[in-house]
Amino acid sequence: MTVNLKNRSILTVADLTTEEVRYLLDLSKTLKDKHKSNKNKSEYKHTNKNIAIIMQKTSTRTRSAFEVAAMNLGIGTTYISGSDSQMGVKESMEDTAKVMGRFYDGIAFRGFKHQDVEILAKNAGVPVWNALTDKWHPTQMFADYLTILEYFKTTKVKFVFFGDAKNNMGNSLVVMSAHMGAHFVGCAPKNYWPSDDIIKKAEEIAKNTGAKIEFTEDPMIASKGADVLYTDIWVSMGEPEEVWKKRIHDLEPYRINKKLIDNAKRTAIFMHCLPSYHDLNTDIAREINKKFKLKEFEVTDEVFRSNQSKVFDEAENRMHTIKAIIHATI
Repeated sequence: MTVNLKNRSILTVADLTTEEVRYLLDLSKTLKDKHKSNKNKSEYKHTNKNIAIIMQKTSTRTRSAFEVAAMNLGIGTTYISGSDSQMGVKESMEDTAKVMGRFYDGIAFRGFKHQDVEILAKNAGVPVWNALTDKWHPTQMFADYLTILEYFKTTKVKFVFFGDAKNNMGNSLVVMSAHMGAHFVGCAPKNYWPSDDIIKKAEEIAKNTGAKIEFTEDPMIASKGADVLYTDIWVSMGEPEEVWKKRIHDLEPYRINKKLIDNAKRTAIFMHCLPSYHDLNTDIAREINKKFKLKEFEVTDEVFRSNQSKVFDEAENRMHTIKAIIHATI
């Protein structure tokens, strides 16, 4: 079946078919191979195209990935931070979308509320790419599974996510893993599991891909025979201290450490979407340490810096996969 994603927005991996997900993953690999061999052929170049990169929430990797990917494709970029825009303050999201759609050929949006990116996509008239909202993080998924494909030569792996499995990463990974035919295990306290509708969506996809979806509260059961051990940060700046306190208390047993790595397959890898609080070299980590006396958070420094850690390969793949998403849809 021929896949055509032209003029399509990418808001969640749940909106895509498995064929479309596979197509974007294959295209990502093709574009990365050409990039590495300095063969960015003209068939992947775009003329007189411009995109906006709107970031209510800042991100070093995401901004860099979109800007470099667009430049490689011959596309101009405009970066708009939360303080640079009046959207939702003096101008509605709907009106902003209609204006931006007149100027740009595509819009990347990284923000707080998923509803905002949906309004942009509904009203802009051009492709909108969700670069992260409170509910979904689709662009990260392609970087993650391209990394897995490169390392294991297959996506049919045992993939274990430790920590807050009901956040945007947990939601996205369970659905993406279903598309990829993986054995997904969410390892977290039960009140940190995804909502029933998201689990149901993943299970529906899994019926056609051979994927297996499971959840457990036991880290040793989860990590047994795992190929991939994955986690995300537990807290973010701006959250109340009582939220930090509860989440750290609840999730501390799910920190990825050498014991869990050793319980996995010998060839297992560690992954993280970054940033990571694996040491005390950041302001946030030092603030958490001051309040809660922790030196390591969602992953130990030993695991993060180990040869099994593929976090920087994963980060690089943000650019190649975002390039594929832009090229396929613009």
